[in-house]
Amino acid sequence: MTDLPSPILTSAGLIGGYAVARSTGNRPLGGAVLAACGVAAFRRWRHRAGSGRAAALSGVYVAAFGVSHPLAKRLGAWPSVLTVTAATAIAGYALGERRATD
Repeated sequence: MTDLPSPILTSAGLIGGYAVARSTGNRPLGGAVLAACGVAAFRRWRHRAGSGRAAALSGVYVAAFGVSHPLAKRLGAWPSVLTVTAATAIAGYALGERRATD
């Protein structure tokens, strides 16, 4: 799974986690999707960009999940999820997809 680019992993986690939680009514199951994709993205970032960036980008991922909740009150649920997903994907691509030696 870590062969996938991090923007795909984080998008799957945020969008997939929300979709699973909403469609099943099981929030912990959605959280499991979010967590599994977050772990895979962390491993990818650590391998590609080093531990420091991996930790920072994991913080961005978790913050995006947190920010999506109050943002949903302004934009609606899906627009909020898509907005934070796009921001997280951009950060993951810009800071996590380059090798540490680049």
